[in-house]
Amino acid sequence: MAHLVEILLPVSDAPMQQALEDIRNELTARFGGATLHTNAPAEGAWADNGTLELDRVVIAEVMTEGLDRDWWRHYRERLERQLAQDEIVIRATQIDRL
Repeated sequence: MAHLVEILLPVSDAPMQQALEDIRNELTARFGGATLHTNAPAEGAWADNGTLELDRVVIAEVMTEGLDRDWWRHYRERLERQLAQDEIVIRATQIDRL
């Protein structure tokens, strides 16, 4: 079964542009392609101990036939350290190619 994997990446500062290029290059090398929606960052908001937090995110997408959950978990943990984030969301959806 094919999957669409989406990674929600923070874009809070200019040095993040190089990190996004590195992430795109790594995902393309591993999966044969990657799409980053850099022209339309999304804005997120959530409550953290009564304080409103705001974030801008770029979504990176990869299509893959198999879903190696261990690899994705380790990749998420590495991105969290690399980007100094408490949590990076990576989600997968089963898809049918039409």
